[in-house]
Amino acid sequence: MLICCTVVILLSKSRSKTGLGLWSQRLLAAILLGGQVLVHLLAGKIHRRNTLEQMAVVGPDSLLIALLTASFVGMVFTIQVAREFLNFGAGSAVGGVLALALARELAPVLTAVVLAGRVGSAFAAELGTMQVTEQIDALYILKTDPVDYLVIPRVIACCVTLPILTLFCFVTGMAGGLLIATQIYNLSQSVFLESIRIFLDVWDLITAAVKGFCFGALIAIIGCSWGLTTTGGAKGVGQSTTTAVVTSLLAIFMFNFFLSWIAFQGVGSSLQQGL
Repeated sequence: MLICCTVVILLSKSRSKTGLGLWSQRLLAAILLGGQVLVHLLAGKIHRRNTLEQMAVVGPDSLLIALLTASFVGMVFTIQVAREFLNFGAGSAVGGVLALALARELAPVLTAVVLAGRVGSAFAAELGTMQVTEQIDALYILKTDPVDYLVIPRVIACCVTLPILTLFCFVTGMAGGLLIATQIYNLSQSVFLESIRIFLDVWDLITAAVKGFCFGALIAIIGCSWGLTTTGGAKGVGQSTTTAVVTSLLAIFMFNFFLSWIAFQGVGSSLQQGL
């Protein structure tokens, strides 16, 4: 079961003349690591104590910054939408449009971006430090698989907590939008909430949770893979951390396109129902 992880370590030892070539090798290592994580999960190899510890780090410790981000995003979006919609006499649609934007795109993507910067970088730095100080080799000597002990708990933590954080951020963003709509633009609270009820569908919230799950897996696997393939001492740890965050953000935006394309094909009817 250590074949894929061994390939990851061997790839980390290889040198490339170009940054793109090295990045491609490490991306291949991340794909192999993701496959091994899937195999180990299907085999039921889960380190429960480490998983609970990582869930505490990813979830509660990231909650405040994620909610603050979502609240201000909801308020800013409401400012931009309300001032235009009121000119067209469509003020009753402000709440619904905000709900659709948050549920389908803003909440899952922005929450994932926050966690990529906070958690993904921490994973890469922590495992990178362990790699350059030969702590990973020590796990092999102790007959402990680093994937079971280090990677899988982080993947599970991100996959479980990110959908929950996404839904919390959606609610917080809606609360921020409601505050701006009622206090600045004098929109009725009942009209705002009724618009949300009409526009928003259960499928939108399910899609937000699914996106959060996928983004969580991407953040954890990329962060851990870049950490395990770190070389070059302290300088290499810093480079791995930066590259892991950039790669995670790129992966989030790319997968967001494909997930949105799959989930929202065809012509929508939410605006027609609300207007």
